[in-house]
Amino acid sequence: MKERIAIIGAGIVGAAIARELTRYQNFEIHIFEKEADVGWGATKANTAIIHGGYDDDPDKYPNRARLCARGNKLWRTLVSELNIPSVWPGALIVALLDEDIPKIETLLERGKRNGVPGLKIIEREDLLRFEPNLNPEAKVALYSPTNGIISPFDAVIALTENAIQNGAKLHLNSKVIDIEEKNGRYHIKTTREKAYFDWIINASGVYGDEISRLVGVDYFTIKPRKGEYYLFDNELGPISRHTLFPTPTPISKGIVVSFTPEGHTLIGPNAHDIEDKEDTSTSLDGLEEVYEGAKRLIPKLPPKRYCISNFAGIRAEPSTGDFIIETYKNVPYFINAVGIRSPGLTSAPAIAEDILKFFVQEDIKLIENPKFNPYREPIKSFHKMSLEEKAEAIAKNPLYGKIVCRCEKVTEAEIVEAIRRGATTLDGIKFRTRAGMGRCQGGFCTPRLMKILERELNLKMTEITKKGDGSYIVCCKTKDLRLSATSVD
Repeated sequence: MKERIAIIGAGIVGAAIARELTRYQNFEIHIFEKEADVGWGATKANTAIIHGGYDDDPDKYPNRARLCARGNKLWRTLVSELNIPSVWPGALIVALLDEDIPKIETLLERGKRNGVPGLKIIEREDLLRFEPNLNPEAKVALYSPTNGIISPFDAVIALTENAIQNGAKLHLNSKVIDIEEKNGRYHIKTTREKAYFDWIINASGVYGDEISRLVGVDYFTIKPRKGEYYLFDNELGPISRHTLFPTPTPISKGIVVSFTPEGHTLIGPNAHDIEDKEDTSTSLDGLEEVYEGAKRLIPKLPPKRYCISNFAGIRAEPSTGDFIIETYKNVPYFINAVGIRSPGLTSAPAIAEDILKFFVQEDIKLIENPKFNPYREPIKSFHKMSLEEKAEAIAKNPLYGKIVCRCEKVTEAEIVEAIRRGATTLDGIKFRTRAGMGRCQGGFCTPRLMKILERELNLKMTEITKKGDGSYIVCCKTKDLRLSATSVD
């Protein structure tokens, strides 16, 4: 008899947990996600950094401290198994003032306690050789060689695809609205269905406190903390060799200068506590704060006119300060994995490992799945192929010969494959193929993508959305509007 497990939330934590649990054949895994696709909460809008593990105080935040360093190691295997874009440039935590130097020394000692390898302090006379564009007023910096950068939306898609490949079931557009315990089982009601489960794992991000209250666990709250970003054209290339941090503050790691695996310079975030858990708007004041903050590290930033996108993300800030990963005697078989603020992306695979102990504590045997496949093939990128590979791909599938997104050189074959893998919206295609992520931000490819969605999913143009219900692109044909106006006259 399999244990039926409901995972609420298909962000990076929920996806990592689902994939980890499919290693065991006595689990039946169901993932419930309120959005039209996976990873559309905090996962898709962050600095995408795989942190080293030096920042979190093990006395104050033991979960964050132990899981970050472990997660860093696990990601190195995952990016290979799941073909997730990544780079590993290391990081510099920079002391810009004399009074910051003791903080750097504290981070060094803390990192050693947390088991972070290779940390060392770079003195001022070596800093500019190490990082030529750095502020020449910098005093010293802590070098963390294990820091990396991944594509977070590629990561959550890859984890989910691999989990499904190994037997997990994904329920999209399924917001959990009620949980009731009956006869030792949990009955979950979503906006689409009702089902029973033996276990619930709450990985619902910024809504973790609200889901937790449905079963009577209400001792904590989770508040949204917004951060804004600049993303620059990758034609400029990265402006730094490493990810650059200022010395951290009590609420944030600071405004960072970094880059994406594709070579876009990325700066941000600021940190502002807000009330609305869905507020991902940006502001002129907030963006100016980000730009000026990043200039403290790199005085000669790219001009703002080279910015191709501004965006904001929401982080889940728990009232406890630390990750909330626990079970409850009065609510058996309910696991919280919430309050996963930074370094949540880094810690996700370690959190997934950590969850297993709760099953062992309840005498549930972990019976390995002999058919578990840890590998996942990505959508083949035409842009990354050699000339010979491109010719061969077009010969096998002529759709590789049709460029749909000129900025990122994405072909129709890649778009069709993304739809086959589950994309039903413009954003679903974007996060799987990068179509719409380039310099024109979808100005050229959007109508072409809509035509392909219309054809492949047998949709009407008026049914196509950017990111699910409520984000429709067109309402009707302009001819119909003109006819309607004429009839009114």
